[in-house]
Amino acid sequence: MTQPSRRQVIGLGIGAATAVWLRPAVAIDVTAESHGMSAFGDLKYPADFHHFDYVNVGAPKGGLFSTIPSVRIYNQSYQTFNSLNAFILKGEGAVGMELTFTALMARAGDEPDAMYGLAAKTVRISADGLTYWFTLRPEARFHDGQKLTAHDAAFSLTILKTKGHPLITQQMRDMVKAEAVDDATLAVTFSAKRGRDVPPFVAGMPIFSKAYYTAHPFEESTMDVPLGSGPYKVGRFESNRFIEFDRIKDWWGADLPVSRGSYNFDTVRFDFYRDRDVAFEGFTGRSYLYREEFTSRIWNTRYDFPAMTEGRVKREQLPDETPSGAQGWFINTRREKFKDPRVREALGNAFDFEWTNKTIMYGAYVRTVSPFQNSDLMATGLPSPEEVALLEPFRGKVPDEVFGMPFVPPVSDGSGQDRTLLRKAVQLLNEAGFHIKDGRRLTPQGEVFRVEFLLDEPAFQAHHMPYIKNLGTLGIEATLRLVDPVQFRARRDDFDFDMAIDRFGFSTVPGDSLRPFFSSQAAATKGSNNLAGISDPAIDALMEQVIAADTRAKLVFAARALDRVIRAGRYWVPQWYSASHRLAYWDVFGHPPSLPKYLGVMAPDIWWSVPAKSAASGQAK
Repeated sequence: MTQPSRRQVIGLGIGAATAVWLRPAVAIDVTAESHGMSAFGDLKYPADFHHFDYVNVGAPKGGLFSTIPSVRIYNQSYQTFNSLNAFILKGEGAVGMELTFTALMARAGDEPDAMYGLAAKTVRISADGLTYWFTLRPEARFHDGQKLTAHDAAFSLTILKTKGHPLITQQMRDMVKAEAVDDATLAVTFSAKRGRDVPPFVAGMPIFSKAYYTAHPFEESTMDVPLGSGPYKVGRFESNRFIEFDRIKDWWGADLPVSRGSYNFDTVRFDFYRDRDVAFEGFTGRSYLYREEFTSRIWNTRYDFPAMTEGRVKREQLPDETPSGAQGWFINTRREKFKDPRVREALGNAFDFEWTNKTIMYGAYVRTVSPFQNSDLMATGLPSPEEVALLEPFRGKVPDEVFGMPFVPPVSDGSGQDRTLLRKAVQLLNEAGFHIKDGRRLTPQGEVFRVEFLLDEPAFQAHHMPYIKNLGTLGIEATLRLVDPVQFRARRDDFDFDMAIDRFGFSTVPGDSLRPFFSSQAAATKGSNNLAGISDPAIDALMEQVIAADTRAKLVFAARALDRVIRAGRYWVPQWYSASHRLAYWDVFGHPPSLPKYLGVMAPDIWWSVPAKSAASGQAK
């Protein structure tokens, strides 16, 4: 098996015009100054904490960490890059660029949503929760030695809101303004209806040099190295092949509580391959040192090369307790032939997960059913009274099934061609007016019903073939179009596809981060993650309930109600997920014995090089 798109990180962030900055004209009641913040106000670590519990503060510095991309954000690609601007829509941004920038605050990996001071030492919040004052650290510096000030932070947030990637601008829409009160004080104002995840998202955005981007256009794709302020700077790179990041040995933030035990490698390198099988051969030849394995076929059959059997390569399976989210073939409902949910359900019935899992994927996976998979936000059983209360205003406007058991994809007999499910698919297509003529399925408009799967990874072709065969038995002309990564992203951004694969997950406290995936606005926004083109007033309204929830309990009920309506729409053909991380690496690394629950394995961030092992085994090629 292969998990095709690996995970997009969606949640609390990653790590222009001139204006006159004015002090507030009236006094505003504010909360006490705090060293951190969270959606519901809970913080595990006290103001004087020394380091996160899950790091090794004695980890040695030095060595090389090299890998292939397994996580991407915004315009980044897993297979290539042609730009060092990773925060706009244009170009294919280099994976890892976020290492070169500092944010106001940093995530704690062992709390659901807490953030603690990085460039900002403290934060104060107005009593109405609409204004946040961040006090910046005087020691914060850019890599050229210039002081990082509130003016840089205000400029950065403003330009990201107006010219950043659509996924950024959508989540920052309820940030009204960012102003520098003085060099050390940043005031950020939010709208009254902002989601609870918007302030943390804003606090995790990269801070750019205002002086640098006064001389360089922010919205352009470029291979010029931007001026950063983070723990790493761009080192050697070759477009489409590799990029290295060099540790700043005297980085100003190295001894902060949020940084101790982190950023231990002198060099972090990402290598890019167009083909997963070729990438695996690169790993066996020690061209790179660390690999998270997403292909069960390789995991089960190919880890018998000499370095593995000799003990020079280690394998680990670590539990993945993070919400796994959605993975599947998303159906482009912008196209007339896919507008009827009965047609979309028929497409789902033609996919035999049980056969695919058993035959191609070594039984290693569990069926995905919900965008909130592997979390308490996923709907199960009959709706609770609280869920019914939220759903009741939409009775008659949403399918009746949302008031019953949530939709789950049918379980096949595992034969590869379950006749019961295929007969049900035929019935659904006929009911929708898609009839057979001369052995071909026609749309109600009399056109041949064709479905093209868009793909950018050859390793995933085997999973499409039996699915395409089953669609053929229904009279549907299904084909697979394999394109290069640049063309794939261009067609994806333009919604120029019938069905395409995506995988995404949300944090445990989703809010505005839902909009780019499910809102009517995102359905019409180029480059958004609403691949299915979902545009439903009920979904829009329920998202607002999730965003407005002021307690964890209200959040859970609202998310479950939203989940029921999304699943009732049959917008995607669900695929699968794994409850563990499969890791393989050359035996030159160490990592903490207990990894954080909410941020996963965090490699390379909190891993380190073991000097004795590295010296004994030599350097990677």
